[in-house]
Amino acid sequence: MKKLVFLFLSLLTAGSLFQACDDSKTYAEMLEDEKNAVERFIKDSAIHVISVDEFERNDTVTKAKANGDAYDEFVFFSSEGVYMQIIDRGCGDYDPNKDEENKGYTDEEKEKDKFVDGNIICTRYAETNVDTRELAAFNIPLEEYMDAGQLYAYPAVFRYVKAETYSAGTFIEMDYVWGQYYASTAVPQGWLLALPYLRDNAHVRLIVPSKMGHQSAQQYVTPYFYDITEFRKRRS
Repeated sequence: MKKLVFLFLSLLTAGSLFQACDDSKTYAEMLEDEKNAVERFIKDSAIHVISVDEFERNDTVTKAKANGDAYDEFVFFSSEGVYMQIIDRGCGDYDPNKDEENKGYTDEEKEKDKFVDGNIICTRYAETNVDTRELAAFNIPLEEYMDAGQLYAYPAVFRYVKAETYSAGTFIEMDYVWGQYYASTAVPQGWLLALPYLRDNAHVRLIVPSKMGHQSAQQYVTPYFYDITEFRKRRS
């Protein structure tokens, strides 16, 4: 529990520090600091950035070190300022090792597994402050917090709204840390940007600037890195 207390103290301290920055810097200066922090993170993480055109020409696939590649590859959505790496596009409940008929993952199944308007989506993630590199929020098991099971007992669950001109998400169930610290029901727009490229049970990584983040990120002009290990439709 000492680690849990330390986590919340760190979050509160970070918030007060950013508030102090609000008093001494202009918004333009804070945006410049944010841009520099993202650039440092990309450089330090040996990330290779590609354009949306390259991404689409490559069948919306990004390379990952985990697959034996030399670097992590992120596509950059310049208008939104979001960087995305797809680790696993998702394939619902399909398991090729259990497919007795060996029929494969069909086009019909792929279409059914896409995220659409009205879906209830369960999310598992770890959120890291891009500037400080400190863990900010999470609901996945982490070794240093294994004695605080409430932190990862439940996923964050939201309702997805997808229209022709906009998308939105509203948390209907929050995980422990998000509920205690952020308490906002609005899903970060940076998360929603990824959903059209994914299917059920996907794994994606994102660098989300403050303007596409949650309420706290916008207030303190803080970019976050997300390792979202699961975007999964809730089973009835």
